Amino acid sequence: MNPRPPLPPFTEESARAKVQAAEDAWNSRDPERVSLAYTEDTEWRNRAEFVNGRAAVVEFLRRKWSRELDYRLKKTLWAFTGNRIAVRFEYEWHDDSGQWYRSHGNENWEFDELGYMKCRYASINDQPIAEAERRL
Repeated sequence: MNPRPPLPPFTEESARAKVQAAEDAWNSRDPERVSLAYTEDTEWRNRAEFVNGRAAVVEFLRRKWSRELDYRLKKTLWAFTGNRIAVRFEYEWHDDSGQWYRSHGNENWEFDELGYMKCRYASINDQPIAEAERRL
C-alpha cells in the first residue's frame, strides 16, 4: 500500500489536515472513497456495533447512509499524540419520515506507519431537532 499522508507522528498541523481529510471524505457519502483511509483489517466500534475490515466498513456505510439522509458532518481536532488523534464531531441528517437529528460525540483514531487508520472508536448520541434548528 502507498503512504497516505499526513503520516504519524502527528504535529498539530498534520493532525488538523488528517481531520479535515476525514471530514471531506465522509461528507462525500461515498463508502468506497471513505474506506480507502482505513487498513484492510481496520477495527471499529461505532455506538454498539463492531466492524472489522475494510469491506465491512463499506457495507456499514452503505447501511448508514441509506438511513441517515442528507447527512452533513463537521469534525474538530480534540487532541493528538504520536499515531493517535481524538476528534469531536457533530452531524445532521433526517430519516425517511422527515425527522431531523443532530448526532454528536467523540472518536479515537489510531494510525499505522503508512497513515491508514487501523482503529476507530466512536461514541455517538442522537438528538431529535426541528429542521429550523439545523446548523450544518
